[in-house]
Amino acid sequence: MVRRALTALIWLAIAMPAVLLGGFFFFALVSFFVILAAYEYVKMFQARDYQPSLTVTVGGTWIVLIARAFYPDQAGMILTLVILLALTVHLLAYERGRNGAATDFAIAVGGIVYLGWIGAYLYDLRALPNGGWWVMLVLPTVWMADAAAYMIGSQYGRRKLAPRLSPNKSWEGYLAGVFTGTLYGGFFAHVYSWLGPLHITFGQGMLLGLVLSLLTTLGDLGESLFKRESGIKDSGSFFPGHGGAFDRIDSWLWAAVIGVYWIRHFFIK
Repeated sequence: MVRRALTALIWLAIAMPAVLLGGFFFFALVSFFVILAAYEYVKMFQARDYQPSLTVTVGGTWIVLIARAFYPDQAGMILTLVILLALTVHLLAYERGRNGAATDFAIAVGGIVYLGWIGAYLYDLRALPNGGWWVMLVLPTVWMADAAAYMIGSQYGRRKLAPRLSPNKSWEGYLAGVFTGTLYGGFFAHVYSWLGPLHITFGQGMLLGLVLSLLTTLGDLGESLFKRESGIKDSGSFFPGHGGAFDRIDSWLWAAVIGVYWIRHFFIK
């Protein structure tokens, strides 16, 4: 627990300047997590003898992330070209004797789209008007929900939430996370509207916190699906006490998507 908390504090100290500065600095932070997660994603499947191209998956993920962040009008075309490149690489792999090349191609494209295209919503969240404040509302709300779910679930969890996907998750932990995320959504909304430029009421913040904490667990379970398929516990070991980069951003991906569309719909005119 101490190591877990220390790692979180160190990375918070690194991340906060990037969140505050935005632009290239925040993009570099997002790139670090997404690229490392893409690397871990490939390694997870390679552990089960699948062979998605590491170069195409990691490189394609970053290319799509760059396109979504800086060339949004061309992002669809660039994603299409990256997918066609992935197909070409795996066609050649089949010609060289790789019988599972079609599955490898599907895994590579899945990683590129999930981590590159959807991962870019983290940058989109920061790019909103007053984006640094929105990042500090959306992501910490999810972190607090995750922390509550972990603490309550590990101590009092009895009823399994998804026994095949994630045997350690419980309904008790999940509901504690939803309750905590809802309260912290309201708390952050109130504080940032008082001290900062946001105009969001306590109740509106609670509603956003409720939606985030209800749904972002699906991102965690989604990554658990990949890990169960690969037969591993953590996607990596880069973050002591926390696992790998994919373990860290699994719920962030959903949080960013929900946050971007929710904020655009209700708070940006």
